This record gives sequence, C-alpha cells and structure tokens, in this order.
Amino acid sequence: MRIFITGGAGYVGSHCARLLRESGHELCIYDNLSAGHRGAVEASELVVGDLADVKKLHQTMSDFGPEAVMHFAASTAVGESVKEPLLYYRNNVVNTVNLLEVMKSLEVKKLVFSSTCATYGVPPKMPITEDMPTHPLSPYGRTKLIMEQVYADCSRAWGLGFAALRYFNASGASFDVTIGEDHKPETHLIPIVLQVALGQREQVEIFGDDYPTPDGTCIRDYIHVEDLADAHQRALLTLTPGKQIIVNLGTGSGHSVKEVIDVTEKVTGKKINVKMGPRREGDTPSLYADPTNGQKVLGWQAKVTNLEDIIQTAWEWHREHPNGFAE
Repeated sequence: MRIFITGGAGYVGSHCARLLRESGHELCIYDNLSAGHRGAVEASELVVGDLADVKKLHQTMSDFGPEAVMHFAASTAVGESVKEPLLYYRNNVVNTVNLLEVMKSLEVKKLVFSSTCATYGVPPKMPITEDMPTHPLSPYGRTKLIMEQVYADCSRAWGLGFAALRYFNASGASFDVTIGEDHKPETHLIPIVLQVALGQREQVEIFGDDYPTPDGTCIRDYIHVEDLADAHQRALLTLTPGKQIIVNLGTGSGHSVKEVIDVTEKVTGKKINVKMGPRREGDTPSLYADPTNGQKVLGWQAKVTNLEDIIQTAWEWHREHPNGFAE
C-alpha cells in the first residue's frame, strides 16, 4: 500500500514508518522537522513540508498518490498547550483540516490518527474504556477530541474511514536501538529521568505529590513504542472507507512517577536526584487503559508490558545516543 505519513520523522511516527517499510509498504513522509529528525527516517522517503502549506501538501500528495494517510503531525505538550492554546488550535486543528481537504480532493478515504488518552480528562473510574465520557482538561486534549469529531463528520459526509488511536504514554526505543525518543526540549518523564542518570540534568522535578494515588504522584500507563507501531499497522489493514474505529492503546496497568524513578535507578544503577514541585495545570491523577477493545477490533495487545523492560530499551538508546539524532 502507498501510505502518506505526516509527522513521520517524529518519535512514534518514525517507529511506525520503519515497521511499515519492513512490511513492504511504499511511504512518503511529510514532516516540517520542527520536532522530527532526518536521521530517524529514510532520506528517499522524506519531504520537508508543513501542513500549513496547502499548495505543497496538495502537490506532494497528488504526485505520490496515497491509498491511506497516517497522521502524527501535532503539537503534543500538555503544559505548553495551557500557556499557548492558539498554537495548538492552529497546528492540531486548522492544519489537520488542511490535510482533510486535500484527502477529500484526491479521494483518499483511509486515515489512521494519533489521538490520546488526554481526551478523557478525569475518568469516573479505572481502567479507561472507550465508552467513558470525554472531558479533556487541556487545549492539547481538546484539539485531539475536536479532530475525532471532525473525522466522524467527514465519515458521514464523504465516506472517510478513520481509526483514532487513543494511546497512553509512548515509551521506550526500537529493539535494535537505532531510533528512539529525542525531543528538544524534552517533556516526557522517562527520558528526563534518564538524562539525570546520564548527568545531563541535575534532577527531575515531580509535579505534585498530593494526588489521590498510593504514593501521591500521578499514575500513567506506559506503552512501548514498538507496540504502538504494531497497532497502527493493524488499524491500517482493518480500515475501509466509511468505517470508524476508536481504540485505547495501553498495557492495562499504571505506574506512578515515583515508581518510574525507582525502576530507572534499578535499570541504570544511578541515583536520581528529585525535586518536589507544585501540581502542573492540566494533569490528571491517574490514567490507564482497558485494552480489551484493541484486542477485539484490531487483534492487538501490548507485548512489552513490564516497566523495567520498557525503561531498559530507552536507557540503551539514550546511553548510545546521548545527544539524540544530533550525533
């Protein structure tokens, strides 16, 4: 299949692109490299472009002739979205509408979308199922939910088939340690803690230790990036025009911030210095998935479910690539 991948040079996108490439699909990766990296993808597949540039986007897609789109391009930091909401509405909503308009004009009716568990806000109970209310707490979560609603409207209007994959905390690195997580600035917990282990940071700040959780820190479901890639490919192969899929992607269990730090100390053999800070606006006390629907709809379930194994792959990547893709 010919697949057009927006944001395919980013963290999750690059892992998905590699799996699709290895499976024999033909790819065009469209990325403005604001968060992605040339070194994460094949140079022959990469087109440097922005979804705001509708003319270039249309020309690139028209020349490539995709049968499906995987959409990863987005701004993703919860805290930043609270401070800069218009940036998120422009990048995550307006630019995605640009993509949909081009898809409609070219009659491309299959879309796999990188959504998020942040669409739920504070769920009424754990684990989270897809039928729970969606009340996102941040502009980031709201922009993702808005786009899910837009896709549903497009599905009814012109037969768009879409899979909105609401994944939890993407983590780890490729098993062969060739690609991994490299954000500047880094906002994700596991790589931040690993930067402390490498001596690149003095400490990790915990944003609140007074949440209603066993140790007072936020609980999250950490899902390995290779498992996410597998789910995206399965969604792609399951989609047909007009079909609507919404699936949680997680392991089914959660780990607290303090637990992540403790396990990282065990994996690295390094002491992690910690600073306690206030709660961060937009954070939810506890989020972990009920992955049952992923098995039912996609025939998917996470293979890497042990937190220590997840952190081990991330540690190997960061240790071998201390400057990320800049080396």
